[in-house]
Amino acid sequence: MTIRVLLADDQALLRSAFRVLVDSEPDMEVVGEASDGAEAARLAGEHRPDVVLMDIRMPGTDGLAATRMISSDPALGRVRVVILTTFEVDEYVVGALRAGASGFLGKGAEPGELLNAIRVAAGGDALLSPAATKGLIARFLAQEGPGGADRDPRRAERLASLTGREREVLVQVAGGHSNDEIAERLTVSPLTVKTHVNRAMAKLGARDRAQLVVIAYESGLVRPRVD
Repeated sequence: MTIRVLLADDQALLRSAFRVLVDSEPDMEVVGEASDGAEAARLAGEHRPDVVLMDIRMPGTDGLAATRMISSDPALGRVRVVILTTFEVDEYVVGALRAGASGFLGKGAEPGELLNAIRVAAGGDALLSPAATKGLIARFLAQEGPGGADRDPRRAERLASLTGREREVLVQVAGGHSNDEIAERLTVSPLTVKTHVNRAMAKLGARDRAQLVVIAYESGLVRPRVD
């Protein structure tokens, strides 16, 4: 299976470098390039890539708006957006995760990290760095006060649809733990954890684990801690 990648960045030189890197891998290919968010959303609809590498700051339609456009399109439900940013602790990154991005990666990442991120996102695990993403969201929400930011009451209400075990698993996911780690903590099998995670995503309308982390904090199930 070849992972189809769409590149979205307003810097042609960076897109060229990413293309060379991605196309050098036997299991990946670049299917398109976009210089702004509107073009990225349009090309995502045309090519249906597995992963979009999305720069968050572009002229015109930025990466945040483009991510929201892609994630809100039911026909693009299998497209995963990975945010590329020079600002790893940034309110725009949190906004992108809320908009439907699967994770984020700094532009200074090593080539191997970028390729691994693409494979992880394409595989559906999506949360590229659980602890880092969890910490980012926690810090940002903590800065906004005890009420959090833009809390969606519908998501808080939907927590009532979760079983007790699904809520436990959701708390662990928000803590940045992998399925294997959660299985060990709750004394169940990794397959059981995966089942609970998938059911929680379905009930809460989450695209992937990154969205579960956002929902856990925004709904108040997990409270941010300031170290």
